[in-house]
Amino acid sequence: MIITPAAITLADWREIYEGASAELSAGAWDAIDASAAAVARIVAKGAPVYGINTGFGKLASVRIADDELSVLQRNIVLSHAAGTGAPSPTKIVRLMMALKLASFGMGASGVKRETVAMLEAMLAKGLIPVVPSQGSVGASGDLAPLSHMAAAMIGVGAIEIGGKVLPAAEALEQAGLEPLDLGPKEGLALLNGTQFSTGNALASLFRAEILFRSALITGALSTEAAKGSDAPFDARIHALRGHAGQREVGDALRTLMAGSAIRASHAVDDPRVQDPYCLRCQPQVMGAVLDLLRQAATTLGIEANGVSDNPLIFADTDEALSGGNFHAEPVAFAADMIAMALCEIGSIAERRIAMLVDPALSGLPAFLTPRPGLNSGFMIPQVTAAALVSENKQRAYPASVDSIPTSANQEDHVSMAAHGARRLLDMADNVSAVIGIELLAACQGIDFHAPLKSSDALEAAHKHLRAQVPTLEDDRHFHPDMEAATALIRSGSLVAAVPASLPGVG
Repeated sequence: MIITPAAITLADWREIYEGASAELSAGAWDAIDASAAAVARIVAKGAPVYGINTGFGKLASVRIADDELSVLQRNIVLSHAAGTGAPSPTKIVRLMMALKLASFGMGASGVKRETVAMLEAMLAKGLIPVVPSQGSVGASGDLAPLSHMAAAMIGVGAIEIGGKVLPAAEALEQAGLEPLDLGPKEGLALLNGTQFSTGNALASLFRAEILFRSALITGALSTEAAKGSDAPFDARIHALRGHAGQREVGDALRTLMAGSAIRASHAVDDPRVQDPYCLRCQPQVMGAVLDLLRQAATTLGIEANGVSDNPLIFADTDEALSGGNFHAEPVAFAADMIAMALCEIGSIAERRIAMLVDPALSGLPAFLTPRPGLNSGFMIPQVTAAALVSENKQRAYPASVDSIPTSANQEDHVSMAAHGARRLLDMADNVSAVIGIELLAACQGIDFHAPLKSSDALEAAHKHLRAQVPTLEDDRHFHPDMEAATALIRSGSLVAAVPASLPGVG
């Protein structure tokens, strides 16, 4: 992937997250060189400039001698590499590194060509710093996580390469790379920024899109299993309200069910007047989810193409302007949006599972087993889904409203974007399991309607599951069935198996 600063799409970031290599476009290097030259001129003038020849944070008034500027930059990296917790996933660290590379490519950070090239080379050679996942409050940048990345670049800490974790200096030597000797501004530029929070949020956005599309399919399957009506998906209803996501979800559900013999079997003389909200209000709920995810995608797309370290270097005037682009409030809000979206995808899916196992609501055998009583069928998988949904509700408390002062009150309002974004992959795992359970339950319900067939699209989804999991006749060890179905959801395999165009975030 060629990174052209300020012009990188979400699809590009998705490819990098999934393993594509990343390097800067040739046109970016002139701006990088100009920015580094501006820093050199600022140092030569001798005036105190924050981040270049002063201390940091509350110590910004302390002037640093020219012969100690390299030590200053090394010290800030070592002192700020104070993260804790489990190592961040390798894919997220790679994405964080690529985001930092793109930011440097804008030519506003004052780093040397050699420093940017080192980041690029580590990505190319698969050298991924070991970055503890906890320790950032999402203001003054993701200081601790990015410091662990920077520490690896100067030969300190640990690097993962080929699945093995080595001391950073040893890993660099094996790859034929020399540890960096940081110049003025460079340590601060490396550890200042929102790339850790943004990387986690982007990774979760990509997962959320797969889950959203999967839940459209399982929602349609559940509607079929319960012999629900497709009238609530009529385009005229949604046109009158006007929300884009609602219209698109209604269209998608109608398309997924088109041509169903199950639907046709009860299209006339159905004694039920209305379906439960979990079926009838899918366009309204999932449409709102889609709109929310798209807003988060817009925010993250802008953030990923921006510059968020401090101070920023303006080479045309030799100015270093100190501001607050490191404050990750936009990312925190986006992460909270994704958390709410994940909650609602799982919540309405769990309600459909509960509806399917209740014979009074679904018209199907109790707990979806042919011999209830002797067999418990889907009784406890629904309980598991309920547990996961409640766990996600607890995790969805908005991170962006929780600020705590740091750095002797110099950094007195923070975004909490890092943990707001970091919780999302665990929430996505929970939703994957809920939708996997719904896939099992809905297909089990459809099996009771044989020999009637569903639509071509939904029959493809049914067949895809049945290639892995047979119909449940009598109770068996349920966990393997759930694991198999969840894997189809998590991998995007179910979405790929269905011949239908489903809306996404962009």
